[in-house]
Parts: sequence; structure tokens; C-alpha cells
Amino acid sequence: MTASYEDYNAAVKAFWAGRDLQTQKQIESGKRDAGTRGSVTGGQHLNPLQELIALEFAPLADLGATVRQTGILPLPGYYRRAKNWDIVVTYKDILVAAIECKSMVGSVSNNFNNRAEEAIGNAVDLWRAYEAGLLGTIKPWIGFVFLFEHTTGSTKPVGDHGRPLYRTDPAFDNSSYTKRYQLLFQRLVRERLYDAACFISSVGGEGIYDEPMPEVSTRNLTAAIAGRVAYIEGLA
Repeated sequence: MTASYEDYNAAVKAFWAGRDLQTQKQIESGKRDAGTRGSVTGGQHLNPLQELIALEFAPLADLGATVRQTGILPLPGYYRRAKNWDIVVTYKDILVAAIECKSMVGSVSNNFNNRAEEAIGNAVDLWRAYEAGLLGTIKPWIGFVFLFEHTTGSTKPVGDHGRPLYRTDPAFDNSSYTKRYQLLFQRLVRERLYDAACFISSVGGEGIYDEPMPEVSTRNLTAAIAGRVAYIEGLA
């Protein structure tokens, strides 16, 4: 399956519907979490996106590959024992793909560094594990999908606290968190820490609001996955 913009747009809408449903269930049970946490602790809110991405690897399933998108899917690490990935595709002894799917709704000022460190660290750890011979002999393919809430707070310049001891990269001057996430994923791909990434912004309850950077868009992700599928088909 080749996913279209419309497919991703529908998956984003389903993401918001799933969050709302999980919040409502917690309210009805009388065990609602603080803030927006109640909408994510159910653990299923990103399923529509994960299912769509997993379907893009369907041609390999016909060849005998295994496409996993639920449950605990740990892959060996190097600096730690293992890391759980959201989508893992394997064919015989080949790690075809490992993909992380994350969202950020609210609390953008508190979580950017955590998300950046997580994205960087996961990639570095997996590549080092591959170099150490823990992930087979065929180079893995790794991706990252990030859904970000579009709000006035996410698009205005960040009021940074403290003056760095050295001049920061001018690309971050007067930048919003939306811009900083764009730069993060663009650079992760350009530096080959990830083979592909996708940054989507969305207004709460709606579909895709914007894909501000073609280099890390749904269209580019789909093309990159198709390339990986074709490569594995060639090996098979």
C-alpha cells in the first residue's frame, strides 16, 4: 500500500478522536489523570498512524516478513540492554525497519529537550548496536514520525531563559518550538541518524494543519518506505 496525504489526514483526525475517547473513559471511571495526561495514558492514541505506516510494508508481509506494531517490541541497544520501538519489521534475519511514533500536545516548553534527547539517543544507540553486530549484517532502516499540536504557543518565538556561554546556532534565533522541531528532524535525517522522519502539525480535533518542511513530510516518508520495501524485495 502507498499511503496518500488523505490517508495521513484521516489518521491524524483519528488520533484526536482516540485522545478524546480515552479522556472520556477516564472521566466515567472516576480516575481521570491530571491535565492532558488522561488522554494519553491509555496508550492507544497513536494507533491510527502506526497502523497506516505498518500497512506500507504490506508487500513484504506477502514475502514472509513480519510487521509488528503492537505489544512490546524491544531491539538490542549498545549503551543499554534494549529499547522498545513502535513499529518493527523483520524479514528472516534482517531488521527491515524500526520506527518511533510520538506526539506532543501541550507542555511544549517543558518537553522539547526531553524529546530531542530521546530522538537523538535512540538513533545513536541503535546504530552502535548494529556496528557491534547485534542487529544482523544488513544495515537497518529507522524512521521517526512526530505529530505536534499547532497552537499560538507553539508558533511564537520562545522566551529562552539564561544566556549561553557561547553563541548558539543562529538558525534558532527568535524561533518557535514548531521551528525547532523542524530543524531537529531535518538535521537528524541530514546527518543520517534517521533514514526518514515526518513532522506533522495539527490543530486539536482536526486533520493535518501543515507539513512545513517537505524534507520531513508524509510524502517523503512514504517515498522512503517504498524505497526500503523495494530494496528488501530485491534481496528476497
